[in-house]
Amino acid sequence: MQEAHIDNSTAADRLIAAHDGDVALLYIFVRRTGCRDLEKAAGALCRTLQDLRAAEEKLRRMGLWEDSGKERSSAPSEQSAVFVPPADELPSYTAEEITRLAAASPGFEDIRREATLIKGKQLTSHELGVLIGLGDHLGLPAEVVLELLHFCAEKAALHRPGGRPGFRLIEQEAFHWANLEILTFEQAEEYIRRQRDRSSALGRIQTLLGLQGRALTAREREHIESWLDMGFAEDAIQLAYELTVYKTNSLKWPYMNAILRSWHEAGLHDRKAVEAKERTYPGSRKTTPGGTSATPVDLGELEKFLENM
Repeated sequence: MQEAHIDNSTAADRLIAAHDGDVALLYIFVRRTGCRDLEKAAGALCRTLQDLRAAEEKLRRMGLWEDSGKERSSAPSEQSAVFVPPADELPSYTAEEITRLAAASPGFEDIRREATLIKGKQLTSHELGVLIGLGDHLGLPAEVVLELLHFCAEKAALHRPGGRPGFRLIEQEAFHWANLEILTFEQAEEYIRRQRDRSSALGRIQTLLGLQGRALTAREREHIESWLDMGFAEDAIQLAYELTVYKTNSLKWPYMNAILRSWHEAGLHDRKAVEAKERTYPGSRKTTPGGTSATPVDLGELEKFLENM
């Protein structure tokens, strides 16, 4: 068990979301006795060994089971045959499993109905299996899954007007949420708010850089994201853009990135701080009372400024 890493409240949330009594019983048994011998657990809990092997595997996928290295389940050859999906891929569910798990999940009908509306058509068996796996495999509560679906629909529409999210996107985003331990409605709302704020900032900076009218490339987005992660205010990014264009006559990403990294190393993250460091920065234009702009300083001074930052 991962007692040192997962608190009781988080473990309880995951067990409740799993909607599986065998999983909860096995977890409680191991926590109470410290014994991971599934044959002993089966006798104590009046369950079959097969039932508890399935429960053990689900606990492992939920992050609530850690082999001690001393006590192992019996029949290792059978254990090694258990399919463990890739880190960001849900297991496959049969039609019978989907029906059984859906019936045992009170919120699943709301999830299925919402996903159908978002998708705009009836869901396939595979898509229903993905929805089942969000709770069964990842332990996400129904209210969190609903927020996840809305968020994915919003992302798809931003990427392409009228676009609908694919279930692979939903699956990948769900793994991301599970890794972040977004397990309550409040946590989901806060995460979505932060993502919307970041998206708005990206849009404003894209406009500032004269790149509106098209989607950012992956590399462009990576640069801007890194600047925001460093803590830069938008006015500092604008200043770096002005200096870059003055020096190179266009937007040169490596040059602009070098400016911002040098400011970051100096602890300067907004325009006021940069201008306080170098009160009359080369390349700036001073506006006269009549509204005209003064001629900026020469390139040599700009070079010295950048070298000294």
